[in-house]
Amino acid sequence: MMPSMSGPAAADAPAARPLSIAPATLAEALGQLVGRHGEAERARIARGLAQVAARWTQADGDAAAFLSFCLDAYVAEPEARRQLLERLETTLDLISGHLLEIRRGLRRWSDLVVERAPAIDDLAATFDPAPDLDEQWYAQKLGFVALLNFARPSLAEMLAEGPAWDDADWAAARVAQHFGPRVPAEVGQRARRLQHRAGSFVDGFHVPVGSMVDAAGKRWFEPGRKLVAHWLIREQIKAGYAEPGGLALQRALGWVMRRHIDGSIPRAVMDGRSDAAWDPESNRLAGQAPAEADTVGLERYERWLDVFAAARAYDAHHPEHPTAIARTFELEREIPEAEVERLLVELLESPVRAELAGRVAARLGRPLEAHDIYYEDLLPKPAAAELNARLAGFYPDAASLERKLPELLRHLGWSDEDAEFFGRRVKVEIARGPGHAMPAGRPEMPVWLRTNSLDGELGWDGFDIAMHELGHNLEQLCSMHRVSRPALRGVPNNACTEAFAFLYQAQAPRAIGLDQSREGLDPFDAGAISALLAACQIAGPGLLELQAWRWLYANPEADAAGLRQTVLRLAGELWDRYYARDYGPDRYHLLAAYQHMVAYPLYLPDYALGHIVSHQIASRLRDRDLAAETLRICAIGRVTPDLWLRRAVGEGLSTAPLVRDAELALGRLRG
Repeated sequence: MMPSMSGPAAADAPAARPLSIAPATLAEALGQLVGRHGEAERARIARGLAQVAARWTQADGDAAAFLSFCLDAYVAEPEARRQLLERLETTLDLISGHLLEIRRGLRRWSDLVVERAPAIDDLAATFDPAPDLDEQWYAQKLGFVALLNFARPSLAEMLAEGPAWDDADWAAARVAQHFGPRVPAEVGQRARRLQHRAGSFVDGFHVPVGSMVDAAGKRWFEPGRKLVAHWLIREQIKAGYAEPGGLALQRALGWVMRRHIDGSIPRAVMDGRSDAAWDPESNRLAGQAPAEADTVGLERYERWLDVFAAARAYDAHHPEHPTAIARTFELEREIPEAEVERLLVELLESPVRAELAGRVAARLGRPLEAHDIYYEDLLPKPAAAELNARLAGFYPDAASLERKLPELLRHLGWSDEDAEFFGRRVKVEIARGPGHAMPAGRPEMPVWLRTNSLDGELGWDGFDIAMHELGHNLEQLCSMHRVSRPALRGVPNNACTEAFAFLYQAQAPRAIGLDQSREGLDPFDAGAISALLAACQIAGPGLLELQAWRWLYANPEADAAGLRQTVLRLAGELWDRYYARDYGPDRYHLLAAYQHMVAYPLYLPDYALGHIVSHQIASRLRDRDLAAETLRICAIGRVTPDLWLRRAVGEGLSTAPLVRDAELALGRLRG
């Protein structure tokens, strides 16, 4: 069944620009095409004409040119439509895939730990080999052919009608959706510059902690040690649970978080001019408090405003989705904004959280503090030094990890054939930032696993990130090579790929031979508890980011100082509402720590959703094979997230399985 052609013809039509095609011309085209192809085609023809007219400008031709194009390009015969769809899929696959590879290659000097060439690296990273592609789709008529012949469905239509579509119907919808508004090249170029500046700020924000001292004056890190904010600061807070006297370290790192969030880190610390003792709690360097002018200041929020400015530049060209918020939820996430917000609040209001927090406090033997929101494993891992030493026997560096990936996959249950096929298609690199996974643009290309590392060794933190990114890579490869059609490659949204990242990150201890059945706690039960703790930890930052973007759109002329003040206020309000009961007061504004807010706008809810989805998959995996289920689920293709989950695990997106299984696990602990 194809997407409905009977809905409102102009549902996706931009309203900001008057149509250059008169109603009389549309009526004439409709009459001629119906006369040529029959009354049964009327609804399809009407919608196709409206979709083309919504994008047609005077530069594309006059009324006669519009009429001639539509009469020549409309395809009614089923076999010809099948052939047209395949041609469009192949065309988009070739163009988009090769452009992705070019852009990835041009960014490598900015993204990776390599020798920098400042005069060229940023220019290469922001260079676009096809800057006016949005316009050329239409100027060269390819986009018009797609929109004339295939419906560009709304999210509401996909949710209502999509379950009855076959793969060809979904491919037609995805092909038509590829052709969006005509965004001028200069808008895209400015957005790339602003987004790159924000991303470079985040990637380069490595806080020197070699000179950091705790409240007692103790230095915890070797000279020169830096931690990527927020990622590796958070990981070191987690590692503190296994360190003797680690609470002092965690409190000090909480203050480091506070200083990076509000911009009060002394400049002399950030740029390495001073290695004198820095107490982040009092924010004194060598016993002296820096003047405000000598701190990092508002740069974090200036870069956030850069990304907002880039979004606003696109807004005018997306009248059907006129904000970054609307585009994120309706076009990218394909889950309504209200539904996502409801799920996040549902997690945070789960009654089981109180008992769970009590269990964590009992484990720690003290009242919980704000930084304990990062405590996600009811049975903490060994100390960092022990983990690093153990890892060195398996994967001492990035090269050894890449070389041994087939062996690692076999250890996780993949067949010899699949382990070789997929493992040899992952390239491991060390990123300047915290790490990420880069997909293959084309089936013949590898995917790229980027992680962080210690000097001279991979280290447990780097390996833990690498296992997360490996989950992304396996999803990318499976959905590239096992999905039925090019237009359906990938998974529905970021939450779905995060689900696989979490699944494989949870295998990191197993990958280096650590026993996952500790103290008699079933690994599934431990996983449910950890997933709920992690989901609730990130749900607050997800809500904060959403509320901050709503505030920005309500206050579009806000400056960086106003944005900082608002973010800190929202962090406090959300903390008091959802966290203070269990974790006490937050002196650090931790809900505002995540750097995604600066460079990867509105992404954070996907982590919470990813934990929900990951547990739904993990629940199905209890009596099934991880590798086989990865292959099966990733082969479903890019349908809506709700339909994808129903096909993957038999139910739609829901917090219920995670909350239920965490409650059952706690019950068995009470035993």
